[in-house]
Amino acid sequence: MDLYTKVAYATSKQLTLSYSSSFGISSRFFARSVQPHIYAIYGLVRVADEIVDTYKRPDAATLLDDLESLSYVTIKSGYSTNPIVHAFALTARMYGIDKKLIKPFFDSMRMDLDPKKYSPNLYKTYIYGSAEVVGLMCLRVFCEGDDTSYASLKDGAAALGSAYQKVNFLRDMAADYKELGRLYFPDVTYETFDDKAKQKIIVDIERDFDEAVPALRRLPVSSRKATMMSYVYYSELLRKLEKTPASVIKTTRIRVPTRKKMTLMVGTLAGTRRVK
Repeated sequence: MDLYTKVAYATSKQLTLSYSSSFGISSRFFARSVQPHIYAIYGLVRVADEIVDTYKRPDAATLLDDLESLSYVTIKSGYSTNPIVHAFALTARMYGIDKKLIKPFFDSMRMDLDPKKYSPNLYKTYIYGSAEVVGLMCLRVFCEGDDTSYASLKDGAAALGSAYQKVNFLRDMAADYKELGRLYFPDVTYETFDDKAKQKIIVDIERDFDEAVPALRRLPVSSRKATMMSYVYYSELLRKLEKTPASVIKTTRIRVPTRKKMTLMVGTLAGTRRVK
């Protein structure tokens, strides 16, 4: 069992790092005791994303239901023949990640199976399930079972997850709309999206970042540096989006060049790039 569990966590790590270069850079600075569990969380998230983003076949809803059910069963039993689920469930058992956080995530993933026009309330619900609860799952790991610490940091962690997701939505607007038929921002249409609408979204994201920063500064040492790196990267990406005309965002995925990512990483490590 120990060997299988080791392989399961290694598989989650490989899956996670294969999909995100920016997360791959920052995640390496989590403490060794934290790393496997963060990869386990993101491994499960990635499998669900694959079902709704790339599989796109008639049985996608069934596969998503099966993945959610298997996660609950495995948390109870402590074993699954699916290595990604196995790793996630062991992490969930260890750190008290329960259905209160897992169910909203799967509920939001189901919303992606049927693209819709988002009202402000529906948008808020989607953001909570797709991003905020993932941040809260990670926070359970960061706090290592300390409920008092978790309670004091959870609002900021949720806000950080929200900010990241909204930045992703803005960055990926062209692909989300043209390839998947999705536009998440409420009171916005693809045709009428302009610089004024973009700036309103950016102001909203900045509010989330402002709420997140005090909690970011108080994260346990084991996770603070890696999380700070991701914050610096997303802040840079937001600034680049702010400078990019809305007409370009509607046609092009905006990126931070690899060389710039490395500069941000070095600056964060050296202390020259600080949280505002």
